[in-house]
Amino acid sequence: MSDLSAVASDKSGRREYGVDDAAAIIRKVAWRLMPLIMICYLFAFFDRINISFAKFQLQSDLGLSDTAYGLGASLFVIGYVLFEVPSNLFLYKVGARRWIARIMISWGLATAAMVFVNNEWQFYGLRFVIGAMEAGFAPGVLYYLTLWFPPSYRGRITSMLFLASAFSGLVGAPLAGLVIGHMNGVLGMAGWHWLFLLGGLPCVVLGILVLKLLKDRIEDAGWLSSAEKTFLAGQIAQQSRHPNTGHSLMGAIRTPGFLTLGLVYFLIQVASYGLNFWAPHLIRVAGTHNPTVIGLLTAVPYVCGAICMVVVGRLSDASGERRKFVFGLLVMSAVGFFAAGLFDKQTGLLVVALAVMGAGVVASIPAFWALPPKLLTGAGAAGGIALINTLGQLGGIVSPIMVGRVKDLTGSTTPALYVIGAMCVVCAVIMLFGMPESLRRGERVG
Repeated sequence: MSDLSAVASDKSGRREYGVDDAAAIIRKVAWRLMPLIMICYLFAFFDRINISFAKFQLQSDLGLSDTAYGLGASLFVIGYVLFEVPSNLFLYKVGARRWIARIMISWGLATAAMVFVNNEWQFYGLRFVIGAMEAGFAPGVLYYLTLWFPPSYRGRITSMLFLASAFSGLVGAPLAGLVIGHMNGVLGMAGWHWLFLLGGLPCVVLGILVLKLLKDRIEDAGWLSSAEKTFLAGQIAQQSRHPNTGHSLMGAIRTPGFLTLGLVYFLIQVASYGLNFWAPHLIRVAGTHNPTVIGLLTAVPYVCGAICMVVVGRLSDASGERRKFVFGLLVMSAVGFFAAGLFDKQTGLLVVALAVMGAGVVASIPAFWALPPKLLTGAGAAGGIALINTLGQLGGIVSPIMVGRVKDLTGSTTPALYVIGAMCVVCAVIMLFGMPESLRRGERVG
């Protein structure tokens, strides 16, 4: 690990912090911040995938084709993309705590409003509004974590954050199956209406908790001593010094490797949305029709992704070879997509393919997000992380529409799975050979 000893003063005099003390301070901060942040991210991710569980009832009730369903799913991403960078720049000005709370409350209300949708155009409009309200949440949280954790811990911390997305699939998939299967008709509401209502209203409560419990800066943390604050701030400042980094949004865009990261994240998100939106459909087509069983089987790739991201987070922090781990996970993702296409009619082998796919796709996202902070600081980090995420989210527009259109034209999702697998291969090659020296260098951090 890089120099983790520092001297900080408190009321009793001067104290030297060593490696064990530093780890204890990081654990203290993580236990204070991460549980609430992870719960928020769990609901954010569920807000993205609940549309896949609602698909069959929603299409039947509204009379939607697969292309129309794909368009509605993508309109969420369009709203998100259009407002993401402005949202994160505003977050930088007003403070992460207030803005993240605003995002959660507004998107929670918009998601709950899906209970009023009864035709195709209302579906399109509200999906766009939900995306616009959620815009900036993920990059805003990622930026917030850079204010509290030194780079040498960010692989593990980012993995903890995205572990919430895996748990969202792990817990959310079976619960969604139960809601769709057993609450249909309760109080005169469709099962998919209940799904959106139960996914939206808790976000309002969480937004209020964010406003009350989180702090914007280390200096505001009353649960840290003066010495701990000084030490932590010093470690973040010391480890975050990189030459030729982008300190503003335009500076970030001009930084070598920035747009390449945007392309890589675009391709990763094509794969991610392919898994999130179509896994329940693939399992159903393979021969499983019980909504509860579909939910349980859909949880398998997220279980594998959760295990993989924890292991990779620790290994990448220990080795500093972030880029090579992302490469390996993308190769794993490609294998999963190709195998899902080959075994699309055999449920057992399909679930194995989805497990490999989930391990690669789900774990590649937190592994990737350890790379942008090597290039970006300050306002450049706030706006730049948002812009990379925006470029990536374009994959969320391409993927659902592409898969839906291919299925409408061919009657099968298999050709689209092969296309996404090929994109994963291209992405892996870019990670291995297309990165600038600043991102190719390993960082021995722990």
